[in-house]
Amino acid sequence: MDYDVLLQFATEMGYQLQISGAEIYRVEESVQRVLAAYGASSGEVFAIPNCLTVSVNDPEGRSLTRIRRVGMHGTDIYRLEALNELSRTICSQIPPLPDSISQLETICRDTTAYPFPFQLFAYFLGCGAFGFFFGGNWKDAFSAGICGIVIGLCLPFMEKLKTNLFFKTSVGGFFSALTAFALVALGVGNDADIIIIGALMALVPGIAFTNAIRDIIAGDMVSGISKIAEAILVGVSIALGTAVALWIARLLGVS
Repeated sequence: MDYDVLLQFATEMGYQLQISGAEIYRVEESVQRVLAAYGASSGEVFAIPNCLTVSVNDPEGRSLTRIRRVGMHGTDIYRLEALNELSRTICSQIPPLPDSISQLETICRDTTAYPFPFQLFAYFLGCGAFGFFFGGNWKDAFSAGICGIVIGLCLPFMEKLKTNLFFKTSVGGFFSALTAFALVALGVGNDADIIIIGALMALVPGIAFTNAIRDIIAGDMVSGISKIAEAILVGVSIALGTAVALWIARLLGVS
């Protein structure tokens, strides 16, 4: 067994799990089990939201370590399921390492995603449903859906500009709230507050906060606190973008 190749493979699998949105405990446990399956029972894994460290001792007693920095990422359930299935296959069947590496490369090359128009429709449907949830009528729900489409257009554009999470979320909240005030002024919607809060639910970091609490309960304090700080930062950016839009709307006399 080439432990350098094994270490590189296990680290890449952990990295792919992490950028796909896997919880910290899932990343660490999956990498450890993969190392153990190939005979490296001494493997150690340490993961935090922006870094992954994997270490293993080879039969000669050498300590091998690899570190990967994890940048900003979202959640890709399709890839996450594929990586989970691969890790389970490795633990149950222990295929030759080159075969596992080939399967991992195939998963990484797979860029399956919903078409962009379908994603925009999902924004419209989700935000519109929240418009109803918060007590709005069908006009408010429709307007919230329109604002959701605006968010769906802003986020990919800001990602192309390589902006950070704070600025990207602020811009999405700003244009969404501004659109809500415009729709109310045009008579398309009735209650700007309901429209805005319904649309902003698309930006609320619910998954990040839930994973943070789960990490803290599991004992991963560094990861949990980091994710809670990230969730708070996103909340502040949403409030800031919305506040600027409200200020402009008041200057124009449409709020």
